[in-house]
Amino acid sequence: MEIFNILAEELKIKLSQVESAVKLLDEGNTVPFIARYRKEVTGGLDDEVLRTLTDRLTYLRNLEARREEVKNLIAAQEKLTPELIDAIDR
Repeated sequence: MEIFNILAEELKIKLSQVESAVKLLDEGNTVPFIARYRKEVTGGLDDEVLRTLTDRLTYLRNLEARREEVKNLIAAQEKLTPELIDAIDR
């Protein structure tokens, strides 16, 4: 998933760490819980990195949702072109 790759690059951590942390967060675990009791799953990520990951993950997911919303609104007007799709995705 592209978002995971972005997070791994920005935070300078392994993709597997991002995947593990996001899975735990999506399951409803809190940052303090993950930092204290799931270090073996995340490869030892501390609470600072996990908080940054959580914030960026939320931002990137919201951005992706907004992109899809914009594309759908333009498509409803029958004005969505491949060029617009490319521009929106960038």
